[in-house]
Order: sequence, then C-alpha cells, then structure tokens
Amino acid sequence: MSEIGKLLIIFGFIMVLVGIMLTFFPKLPFVLGRLPGDIIIRKNNFTFYFPLVTSIILSIILTIILYFLEKH
Repeated sequence: MSEIGKLLIIFGFIMVLVGIMLTFFPKLPFVLGRLPGDIIIRKNNFTFYFPLVTSIILSIILTIILYFLEKH
C-alpha cells in the first residue's frame, strides 16, 4: 500500500506543478494541444480535433517518468 501512496503523492506533485505552470505562464513558447501534426478538420458548423502529436509527446514523457519511478 505504501507504493501506491508514494505514486499518488508524486502524481499530485506533478499535477500541482502543471497547474502552476498553466496559471502563471500562459504564454509558453509552445501550446500543448496545438502542435504541428495535430489533426484539425473544420467544416461548416463542425470541428474535429485530434491531438495526435500532443498525445505521443505526453505518452513519451509519462513513460520516462514512470520508468524512473519504477527503478527506485
């Protein structure tokens, strides 16, 4: 049970850091979710958005973080 507790604390800390970054730094050099390679289809009254590249980048980042957390 202590492993799950540690993971939840670390995840909460990461969420707090992301929240602070989004609150105090709205003009980041990149806009997560609007990267080149994300699919946007706009028709008359319809917009389809699929963040393909954003999903891949987030997956890589989370994989690296979880890899290092698992090692310890």
